[in-house]
Amino acid sequence: MYVIAVYDVNEKRVGKMLKLCRRYLNWIQNSVFEGEISPVKLKEMILEAEALMDKKEDSLILFKSREPRWLDKQVVGLERMSTDNFL
Repeated sequence: MYVIAVYDVNEKRVGKMLKLCRRYLNWIQNSVFEGEISPVKLKEMILEAEALMDKKEDSLILFKSREPRWLDKQVVGLERMSTDNFL
């Protein structure tokens, strides 16, 4: 499955969330990640995120697609970390 993850967490937890998301997905912009991930790995990532989040003030938003080809991605301006060159 192809996932885009966006998080907004308190600055005390930003570093931990960044490291967590980088283990599972490709960093493309501040607090934004994308990539292929298995359903099991995604569930694992969500459980780890929930453990470090304060659900009263933090959020993690996931956009899921079965395949990246069903996603029309348009970047306007600088693309910080292109994932187009991965094999």
